[in-house]
Amino acid sequence: MTNLVEVQYAQTGKSSNTDELGMREMQAMVYAQRSRQHLLVKAPPASGKSRAMMFVALDKLVNQVVRKVIVAVPQQNIGRSFNDTPLKKFGFFEDWRVAPYWNLCFNPGSENTKKSIVREFLDSPTATKLICTHATLLSSLNGIDARKLDNVFFGIDEFHHGSAAEDNRLGSLIRRLLNETSAHILAMTGSYFRGDAVPVMRPEDEAMFQPTINYNYYQQLNGYKWLKSLGIGYSFFKGNYLTAIPNVLDTKKKTLIHIPHPKAKTGAFMNKHDQVAEIIRHIGTIENTDLNYIHSVRTSDGRLLKVGNLVEDDQKNRAVLQSYLQRMNSRDSLDILIALGTAKEGFDWEWCEHCITIGIRASLTEVVQIIGRCTRDCEGKTHAQFTNLIPNPEAAQDDVSMAVNDFLKAIAASLLMEQVMIPKWNFKTKVDDEEKPHKEAKSEDDHIIEVKGLLPLNEKTRAIVENDLDTLIATTLSDKNIREAILGEDMAEIIREVYIPKIIREKYQNLSEEDVEAVRDRIILTMATQGEEIKIDDSGNKLLRVAGKFDVDINNLEINLIAKINPFQRAYEVISKTFTPELLRTVQYAIDEQREGKMPLEEATLWMYTYLPKWREENPGKIAPEITDSDPIARRIARAIEVVKNYRQNLMEKQNV
Repeated sequence: MTNLVEVQYAQTGKSSNTDELGMREMQAMVYAQRSRQHLLVKAPPASGKSRAMMFVALDKLVNQVVRKVIVAVPQQNIGRSFNDTPLKKFGFFEDWRVAPYWNLCFNPGSENTKKSIVREFLDSPTATKLICTHATLLSSLNGIDARKLDNVFFGIDEFHHGSAAEDNRLGSLIRRLLNETSAHILAMTGSYFRGDAVPVMRPEDEAMFQPTINYNYYQQLNGYKWLKSLGIGYSFFKGNYLTAIPNVLDTKKKTLIHIPHPKAKTGAFMNKHDQVAEIIRHIGTIENTDLNYIHSVRTSDGRLLKVGNLVEDDQKNRAVLQSYLQRMNSRDSLDILIALGTAKEGFDWEWCEHCITIGIRASLTEVVQIIGRCTRDCEGKTHAQFTNLIPNPEAAQDDVSMAVNDFLKAIAASLLMEQVMIPKWNFKTKVDDEEKPHKEAKSEDDHIIEVKGLLPLNEKTRAIVENDLDTLIATTLSDKNIREAILGEDMAEIIREVYIPKIIREKYQNLSEEDVEAVRDRIILTMATQGEEIKIDDSGNKLLRVAGKFDVDINNLEINLIAKINPFQRAYEVISKTFTPELLRTVQYAIDEQREGKMPLEEATLWMYTYLPKWREENPGKIAPEITDSDPIARRIARAIEVVKNYRQNLMEKQNV
């Protein structure tokens, strides 16, 4: 498997080394701001956010006015990150300890019981720390006297679960804490963007958390001790994805496999349990299954691997396996894990080297979270790999390459912790609703929009929209005629009336004109709000949407990441140039230039020669600031250095010519 993106790191150990208090680089950055009432931390998975919260919470209990600490996580298994942790032996003044009674993530009681315990905790004169899920916190605080929340510290993990929407309960709680109480808040997220078109916080609320603490993938991975490189690969396949598994699965690597959702076309050909059985068959032969429901699988070359199956429906078996996964303490505990909707956000398996994800993922939030499962620094692990198996779009390779290059720019922006958002919408008419009175409940991240004049779906077109919409959008965005048309003026009608219907007719030759129109309208509506990170604005430019603040114009990010195209089964894989830290920095500078405008050479010269010497005096031992610096003056100096450097480089190239 050749990587689509290859990132090499300096391996300085800076982000993993600890200071005299036992804090890593990011944790020290957060702790330095501990006296602030409201903190927002944006840092990638595996950067040490959980321990950063422990440091701040303990300081607030001992040295500030805070009297109680409540830590809330989205799922019970993520509560493992806040288990008892020895901190004193590394230099901190106190260990992190939570009494089992107050750790509701491992309490077998009902939600009503947990709700009572949370309220008991708030009234207790001695209890100081409690851990629970977001859901437990929300139900417990519903209708409670706001005065009981004064001077309580709330640590909200995976903060992107909240949003500015009126009906988002976590977002509503945060607004209540900000406006009605003296509560302290530490909000943490590894992806400050959501899978819909709603920002995480309203501007007036976000202003109360300024300045935010940003720590991106470049800073984290560039300073690891052992992990040297991260690979991101996208491979296109035709037909059954299981035939491609042997090409991408290296059984000598610790691997996490996410199979597609049963309703997605990628996985609809076979039930999920049979898919797992087929994947295991590619690995080898099951010899036995232990009490933790770990399969011992013998490979064709005689090795015995430990394989876990989180797709299993039996709740008892799953609970036993999940408990085992939370207790893992050695590299030999597990070799391969197969999952569906779990083992993503917050799942901790430090020895994981390879994540294989099958099918298109509609949200960059999910992509970033999955990548984070394999990017923990770990002795003996030098390379981490994310591989996405994607159905092959029906388009020319050159057109797909162009689309992939745009997508790589979106990936680069997300790795730099930019606030990329990709919406997820479900469009319906009243007729659709009447025809499906018992449809399944949607999650809070799904938005249903009623569209007047939208042709209703029949059984045939509904199946196309539910199963093939991602492939149709990929084909549409890769179509050469459409790509050329969006650069012209007044071409929207031709795209709508000619090009998209042509794609639909070629794929589904037995559709009526009404059927074609119904499918076409769903494609257009979904692209208008989602567009796989690409949308078309009024001027015909492709834009990367960044939450509520600015748009990054992909066309003007003049970075070509495509190097070559390799055969892959009956399809192909698009291979990029090596994605180095220098190139990642270049992307960051390009995004900043779009955000703040191009800096003239005269201004850059002034910043560099007037302010850089002063900055060096204030920061002894450092040569120049980074574009990621929290100080706006330092960022301007960094941009100025880049402008002058590029000017000199271009001048030398012209002289050599």
